[in-house]
Amino acid sequence: MAFLLLLACGFAGGLLGGMGMGGGTALIPLLTLIGVDQAAAQGVNLVSFLPMAALALTVHAKAGLVRGGGLFSLIVPALLFSALGSLLAAAVPSDALEKGFGIFLVILALFRLRDALFTRKSTKK
Repeated sequence: MAFLLLLACGFAGGLLGGMGMGGGTALIPLLTLIGVDQAAAQGVNLVSFLPMAALALTVHAKAGLVRGGGLFSLIVPALLFSALGSLLAAAVPSDALEKGFGIFLVILALFRLRDALFTRKSTKK
């Protein structure tokens, strides 16, 4: 049964990651729901992200959806803050990571809901 749950989590994370929406947004909460420690779920997400991102990047590039302009100014701070975030995640207790990620997801959902409602109202006029 555990294998099937992990397989389902992999499908959900892979689908969202392949679409460029951040598979970890689904994968991390799903893994914690089935009992994986928050810090371990984040580590699993990082490891699974590498092959997923390489494949998705290839598919998106072949479809002409990847543009190179401005990448350097995006990648450099992303690498810096990724290192800082990794150090922070290693130092913070798993419970705090779980709560922080949960709060982040709720805030993200509220923004997306606001955007969806605002877009819907403005297109009806």
